[in-house]
This record gives sequence, C-alpha cells and structure tokens, in this order.
Amino acid sequence: MFSIRTLLAILHDLMAVALSWILAYWLRFNLELPEPYDAQAFDSVLWVVPLYAALFFMSGLYRGIWRFASLPDLKRIILAVAAGALAVPAMLFMLQLIVPRSVLVMSPLLLVMIMGGSRLVYRAWREYRFGGTLPASREPVVVLGAADAAASLIKDLARSPQWQVIGVFDDNRTHHGRQIHGAMVYGAIGDLPQFQPKLKAQRAIVAMPEAGHRERRRAVEIARTAGLQVLTVPSYDDLISGRVTVSQIRNVELDDLLGRDPVQLDATGLHEWLGQQVVLVSGAGGSIGSELCRQVARYQPQRIVLLENSEFSLYSVEQEFAQRFPDITITPVIGSVGDPRQVNHILATYRPTVVFHAAAYKHVPLMENGNAWQAVLNNVLGTRVLAEAAIAHGVKKFVLISTDKAVNPTNVMGATKRLAELVCQSLQRLEGTRFVIVRFGNVLGSTGSVIPKFREQIAAGGPVTVTDPEITRYFMSIPEAVQLVMQAGLMGNGGEIFVLDMGEPVKIADLARDMIRLSGFQENEIRIVYTGLRPGEKLYEEVLAADENSLPTPHPKLRIAQVRPADPAMLAQLFSWLERSDQLDADAVKTDLSRWLPEYSRR
Repeated sequence: MFSIRTLLAILHDLMAVALSWILAYWLRFNLELPEPYDAQAFDSVLWVVPLYAALFFMSGLYRGIWRFASLPDLKRIILAVAAGALAVPAMLFMLQLIVPRSVLVMSPLLLVMIMGGSRLVYRAWREYRFGGTLPASREPVVVLGAADAAASLIKDLARSPQWQVIGVFDDNRTHHGRQIHGAMVYGAIGDLPQFQPKLKAQRAIVAMPEAGHRERRRAVEIARTAGLQVLTVPSYDDLISGRVTVSQIRNVELDDLLGRDPVQLDATGLHEWLGQQVVLVSGAGGSIGSELCRQVARYQPQRIVLLENSEFSLYSVEQEFAQRFPDITITPVIGSVGDPRQVNHILATYRPTVVFHAAAYKHVPLMENGNAWQAVLNNVLGTRVLAEAAIAHGVKKFVLISTDKAVNPTNVMGATKRLAELVCQSLQRLEGTRFVIVRFGNVLGSTGSVIPKFREQIAAGGPVTVTDPEITRYFMSIPEAVQLVMQAGLMGNGGEIFVLDMGEPVKIADLARDMIRLSGFQENEIRIVYTGLRPGEKLYEEVLAADENSLPTPHPKLRIAQVRPADPAMLAQLFSWLERSDQLDADAVKTDLSRWLPEYSRR
C-alpha cells in the first residue's frame, strides 16, 4: 500500500505528463490548438500517461522523499523520461496515431522541467519554512576547513537550532572570498585571530578529518589563540565506516592532538587471511583485545573465540557485539591462558587458524612487588601454554602482543614480556605454526593508562600527578596499534619481532597540560604535582635494545627488530623454573629474571 504522500506524488507526476503533452501541442501551433489536432492531442495523451506511469514505477522514482530531493532524484527523472521519449513514438507507431515530431521532442523536455522544478520548489519551501522557525539568537560559530566534510557540515548546520555558521577559514586560496552554502570564506586558518573581533564567534569547529594530525593540531591551537572554544567533527575512520555522520560534532580529544595519519592496510590480504576463518583472541575483554575483535569482525571471520579471565569485561564485549556485529558469530569463553587443560580443550573444540595473544598483566607498579610471581605465571607461562597448544592443534599463525617495555627492561612486567618473546621464538620451527611478535608503546585510553587517571584527577579539581617533569612516552591510538598488529601478523613469516613506528615521544607533563586545557581549565586552576618515579619506571622508553638493529618492511610504519636468538640451554632452565609449585617473593623473582635476561636491570 502507498502512503497518502506517495499517492499525491504519483498523481502529480501523471498530471505533469498530461500537461507537458498538451503544452507541447499548444507551443507547436503558436499557442493555439486547431482542429483536428485538438482531438488528436487528447486521444494520444490517454495512451502516453499510462506508459509513463509504468516507466516511473520501474525506475524507482517514488523511493525518494521530496523534502530531500537532490541530484540522484533528478537523474532518475531524466532516465525515466528519456526511456519514455523512446517508448512513446514506438507505441504511437504501433497504434497508427500521427503526432507532430516537434511534440515528441518538446514534451520530454517540458516534463523534466515540470517534475524536477516542482520538487526543487517544494524542497526550497520546506527548508525556508523550517529555517524560519529557527531561533534568531543561535550561537555564532566559524568552521575551519572548506573541503567536502566542511561543506556537508555547513549545510547541516544551516538547519541547526543551536548554531549559525558566520564564517569559514581555509588555507586553499582559491576558496577565499567565495561562499559555501551561504557562509563566506574569509581567509586562511591563520587569519582567524585577525577576523575574530569582527565576527565575535564563540566556538570554532575543525572540519578537517581528511587532513594530517599536524594540520588539525595547528587549527586547534590557532582557534584557542583567538579565544574560541574548539569542537571537531568525527575522525576520518569513523566517517568512512558509516558509524557516525559529519554533523555529530564533539569536543576535541587528546587523540586529535596526538593523533597520527591513517594507517594504510592491505585490506585484500587481510580479508584472505581472516575471512571465513576461526580466530581466537586472548585477553578479549581488554582495550587491545576488544579492539582486535572489532577489527577482525570487519573481515567476516567464520567465528571469533573471545578468551577472557574477567567476567564483566567478557560480558561487555559480548553485549557490544550483539548490537554492533549481530551477523558475526562469537564464542565468549571465561578462562585463563595459564590453564593447559582448558586451553587445549578450547583449541580442540573450535580449531582456530589464527590466534592473537593479547592477554597479559601489564600494569608496571602493580606487578613490581607483591604480584611479581603472578606476572611471570600469566605473561610467560601463559604464553608458553597457549603457544604449545597452538602448535598441537594446528594453528597456522600465532601473533604475540608485546611492548616496548621489553627492551632493556627495568621492571618485572617488561622482563616477563621479553621472556614471552623468547618463548615464542624458541617454538618457531620450519613447518607448522608461525609465531609473529609485535612490539609497541603506550596506547591512548587503554586500561590502566595515564589518560583515564588524568581525567579523573581533573574532574575532581586536581591536582594532576606526574612522576617527573622529563618523563616521556610514545603514544598511538588503540585502533592504529591494532591495525598495525594485524598488518604485521599478515606480513610475518615466523620468528620476527615487528616494531611499530611510534612517532615522536611525548612528555607526560605536556600531555597533562593539554588535557587540562581540553577540559576547559587553565594551569593556575588545575595544578600539576610531580611525585617522583615509581618502582620499575623508566624516564624514557626505548623501541630497540642497544644490541638490536631493525630492517625495513614494505609497510612504512613497520620494521623488523634484529634481536639476539634465544639460548636453548637458558630456555630449558626457564621452563623448569616456570613449573615450580611454590610461590616466589618479589626479590627472588627479580634475582632469577636477572639470570634469564642479562639486559634486565632492577630499580
């Protein structure tokens, strides 16, 4: 059944067909309709209208909404009328009806004008009527950027009851002095402070998702200098994924300032590797593990097995998948990677071809003293159990998520991850499971990271605590880290340690200042307090050890570390040590770690 509006649209178009046909006759005979052409016109129109009605339905002309009529709707009208312009003469020839050739030419042109024009007039009327209800006191904003995303945003904000775009700034000189949907492009982004006293905007919206992070950060800083509160449109990845639209404006986040250029992935290769495969992710409830599950889901695996020790974390991921990825089969499993019986049962039951091992204890201070032996059991023994089970059950590729803290480790967590790397390398054979190791640094917003801690401290009114004014770390976003992990897993042939390009190191104190400003405060309102380095904490993180070099790969953000090979005799002693039944205290753990890892230095 058709709605009332659809029936009215159909009736309008059929009347337009009849009107354009009669008008064509009328114009043909100089605004008169002499006999016998008057009878001929009305006789033939009775055949023309049903023919066009059939063509309109076949072309899907009534799927669109007049209020949002645009170029695709005009294209459908032109195609339908063009088909009618060919079908009408053929039909009239078979009916032996004589019609002037000029009528056959003019009537389709008139029909396109009537149908397209009426839709355009209706849309303009609706938008004017809707726009007339907008409050006169809308908040003035400026838009930074004039590419496609900015144009879409300006068009959407024209109907916003909250904001009114009063100016645009873009570095492309060809745009200067021109208008985008009625908004004037005043000049380059750097000219904003000069025009702000005249414009008196209150906010600036950075609409440059396609630009590099340096350009976006520069735009944010210029807007702040002009005294504006800064907002931004969603990221490029979110826009192309269809999760959000350009009009979903949000506050500028730390990711926007520290963000990096989009990762280029071998989408075809990843689809061939993961598509219709069973993939197991350990630590699936953590920040890295859960993002791995989301990214893997994009390539349509047969099943994702989510192995997680935390009931709540596993439940959260399961609920998310039920909403966002209902077509992806998942199997949530509660368990520990250190339990050989359960791990072997899981792999025997589901037969994964790819394993991403993200499960780990990774909070440096927590693992440093009272929990040191548990860090060894989970990070080293757990890796060995899962890796040996992968070999036994025919897993084709095993990807270990490691850390830059494994380089010249000064803490138990880093040392255990370095031992996990050695375990995987020692299990690599010419045939069978291929082990790929990926090292990277801190990720923004991960569980236990400094970012959530800073947010809580700022929300409480401060102070924000930083261990040392000079402490620096490498940062990347969780999606970027996971994408590179997957790319490395695809490229790895077995035994390599991939090192991610982490960019430039960032001072944690600068990070704290950025977060204070992003929260709308000044440093005199939220203090920064330095508390001193914590046990096992480094002042600077390293990507490679002193005796390591790296080799380039075809991917610009991935390199292969050339590391010392695992010592079989040492590993035999290590495996024996892992199987002991007694609980070791922190000092004993650290003493033994120094035996296995000469580069480990206790602090």
